[in-house]
Amino acid sequence: MRRVRGQARGGWQRIIAEQGLVYGSPGVDTNGRPRPYWDESVHYEFDLDEILGLEAQVEVLHSMCLAACEQIVLTERFAEFGLPEWSWGPIKESWQRSDPYVYGRFDLRYDGRGPAKLLEYNADTPTSLLEAAIVQWHWLTDVHPGDDQWNSLHEKLVERWTELREHSLPTTQLHFTWSSADASGEDNVTTAYMQETAAEAGFDTVALAIEQVGWDTELERFVDLAEAPMESVFKLYPWEWVLDDDFGKRVVDSLPSTTWIEPLWKTMLSNKALLAVLWEMYPGHPNLLPTYLDDPHELTEYIKKPKLGREGANMTIVGAGLETATGGVYGEEGYVYQLLDPLPDFDGMRPVLGAWIVGDTAAGMGIRETPGLITDDSSTFVPHRIPAE
Repeated sequence: MRRVRGQARGGWQRIIAEQGLVYGSPGVDTNGRPRPYWDESVHYEFDLDEILGLEAQVEVLHSMCLAACEQIVLTERFAEFGLPEWSWGPIKESWQRSDPYVYGRFDLRYDGRGPAKLLEYNADTPTSLLEAAIVQWHWLTDVHPGDDQWNSLHEKLVERWTELREHSLPTTQLHFTWSSADASGEDNVTTAYMQETAAEAGFDTVALAIEQVGWDTELERFVDLAEAPMESVFKLYPWEWVLDDDFGKRVVDSLPSTTWIEPLWKTMLSNKALLAVLWEMYPGHPNLLPTYLDDPHELTEYIKKPKLGREGANMTIVGAGLETATGGVYGEEGYVYQLLDPLPDFDGMRPVLGAWIVGDTAAGMGIRETPGLITDDSSTFVPHRIPAE
């Protein structure tokens, strides 16, 4: 694993905008100067053996997470996840039905010198998908056409949707929804890209903001703007937000006659309490960091994370002379305490590897980097490649 400087393509801003990358908060460099969200003046190189090892580790982590779901359901540990009590039974039923799922993103600490360490799992509403699947692939084919990339995301998404169309979903019509409250446009673009992959798999797709989803009081079902029933819905909207109001009770009551993707049981995986359950089940596992619920236990250097936090909000780092904290609106649901294993330093920047799983298969990687220890919404996305032998 190496961080390499290069030359950005002429007109790169227009190129990536044409590919849909029209969002992203500017980051900062090591001197605190503004830096574009997409930065192709640098990239990371990996050896093929490193990538093969990461693929295997991601699929192991995926299997461990599914085993953790089974354990959580059997021991009914839902209270530790900060989820409303009325949702516990439906979450359990969703898992026992094997409600279908599509994708997720593991955020990993990796420096090329040892096993990857799981920092957290974005299993419900993962983003940075378009840049990982499409934008960095076109960069590779333009700049390094003879090289490879850990990136079969598009093909695997189409394959997964095809499997669901043939075996799991009731009709070939599929609705796609996101929140119009997201001013950045990232959720809208990500949803549109997922809609494109589903259409390629043979679905008839309909898109609408979640605020536009209607409820037919007579037939007691969700309807779209044309008042057509919504029987299968992909939502880029977090389950914990869904469960926070009366809309969520209708969503849960609509199961399983309405299929929601990602499924309700993903509330167990998109919650950082999962990290503590994994450590209990697999203590000392090379891909895990010691993590505990609501108390640091023996840890003297740790990062305190809200169970339902997003974008690096409300985190506190303790130890190694690195006391720091971020603001935000999370934490009422409780915290986990994870061993502090600082992100590796490459030229003053600290990368997080976002490793994608589609279905049950590792599918690719996107890298975000920041000069700080916490990867937040001011991080920069940089591409990667596997040089030809």
